[in-house]
Amino acid sequence: MIRRIGYVLMAALLLSSCGAKKRRTTQQKGAPVVSNSEKTNANNGVNTNDDAGLYPMPEDTGRFERFPISDTQDYIETFAEIAQYEMRAYGIPASITLAQGILESGAGRGELTLKTNNHFGIKCHTGWEGEFDFHDDDAKGECFRKYNHPMYSFRDHSIFLTTRSRYGFLFNYKRDDYKKWAHGLRQAGYATDRKYPQKLIAIIERYNLHDYDEAVVKNGLSTVREPKQYDVFTHEVMKGDTLYGISKRYDISVDELRRLNNLRDNVISIGQILNIRRAQ
Repeated sequence: MIRRIGYVLMAALLLSSCGAKKRRTTQQKGAPVVSNSEKTNANNGVNTNDDAGLYPMPEDTGRFERFPISDTQDYIETFAEIAQYEMRAYGIPASITLAQGILESGAGRGELTLKTNNHFGIKCHTGWEGEFDFHDDDAKGECFRKYNHPMYSFRDHSIFLTTRSRYGFLFNYKRDDYKKWAHGLRQAGYATDRKYPQKLIAIIERYNLHDYDEAVVKNGLSTVREPKQYDVFTHEVMKGDTLYGISKRYDISVDELRRLNNLRDNVISIGQILNIRRAQ
């Protein structure tokens, strides 16, 4: 068992089993904010659906909780189990999650991570309603997401990759093909560093992180994703409609709406017919 995470998971499981009838649905400060469709599997970072295969997240006490990490091996031992849980639930290779965490967070010891618990360098982006802080990255004083607990960062990383259309093609790769995932992340624009794939692969192979993928697959996770089925229909733009409002109504991202309708921006007009595609 992984040391700190194991204790947190055990406590969370006990709490969830004892208090199953007292599930919270309110937004938690410092936890990921997700759409209605995402809440089916993750309610603002706290699992409320036992059938989703997700582990319960720790209760948000409102305090900023950080795990002290001594080195890269300590980081792996601390977070390997949570990366495997995320792989089972979302299909992202545990090796990729760990390698990104190590690279983006400086193995949990980087300046941004120490003050925000942001292990994956995820910026605020439109629609983020959680806590945030500013940090110099590609530009000075950029807005980054902030979490009260490291586990919220790992869950938000999974939600981030699985709900943005530009990363959709990654999930057609085998779930244990870390090399394709590494190159695919760069292709999708996760990082601007041209050597990002090589850096991830080097970390994975140096620390044998692919062993964590193999363990998950060996225990029953299929290596390829089952094809999704979609409902396809249209929406006529009415007075007061916005692309963002329509995206929320049908649980589809703004990026996906624009892609389906060949829109260059978010401008729409009354009477315009928009194509909508939603997973069944």
